[in-house]
Amino acid sequence: MREARGVLLAALALGLGVVAVERGGGDAAAYPDAPRQTGAARFSICGSGKRIDCVVDGDTFWMDGAKIRIADIDTPETHPPRCTAEAKAGRAATLRMQALLNAGPFELVPIRRDVDRYGRKLRRVERDGVSLGAVLVGEGLARDYGGGRRAGWCAAG
Repeated sequence: MREARGVLLAALALGLGVVAVERGGGDAAAYPDAPRQTGAARFSICGSGKRIDCVVDGDTFWMDGAKIRIADIDTPETHPPRCTAEAKAGRAATLRMQALLNAGPFELVPIRRDVDRYGRKLRRVERDGVSLGAVLVGEGLARDYGGGRRAGWCAAG
């Protein structure tokens, strides 16, 4: 960890704009690819082309060609939304996550489970020890994800 911190600080001092450092907590079996340092990235909104560094929606993005599911939140669906309100909220969450990812260095923090059933890496995303997912929750753009059945974003009517 000390070496990764040193590399990150050196890169920042040189103006290289390193975006993420992946860190784990102890057990290598529980965190199979931690720590991993990645290079600079600028996140766009994902389109139909090759996905390398782009945001799919408020809780999923691609970085260095790997699909990452933000583990501590649930955001409105955008592909496809179930109603107009969900579409609007999903777009807002997507744009906000893009802005947060592009705001500076962050860490990908592994959780106990490495990947989900869709093959996405499960990570918390933090900047200065603060979850970017929690930022979205605080702004009303996401909900805490507890691992259970997710509630819909469309009002019953």
